[in-house]
Amino acid sequence: MKRYCIKCEPGRVEFLDVLRETDEGFFVRVVRVKDGYDKVVEEFMARHLFEMCLKTGYIAAVTEASSSVA
Repeated sequence: MKRYCIKCEPGRVEFLDVLRETDEGFFVRVVRVKDGYDKVVEEFMARHLFEMCLKTGYIAAVTEASSSVA
């Protein structure tokens, strides 16, 4: 599963997780976090819309941070 950060207003955190890819687009889960409350929506996103969001910077891939235990 690939995770993307969504640009949003200060004080909010929003992520888009790609659940499954098809020729027409992506099945995604959008997670919005504000004031300790999570809103989760799963829906289909057309490929051209997804690619436009990447190109314009509205979404950006999240790099996995590696953690180590000392």
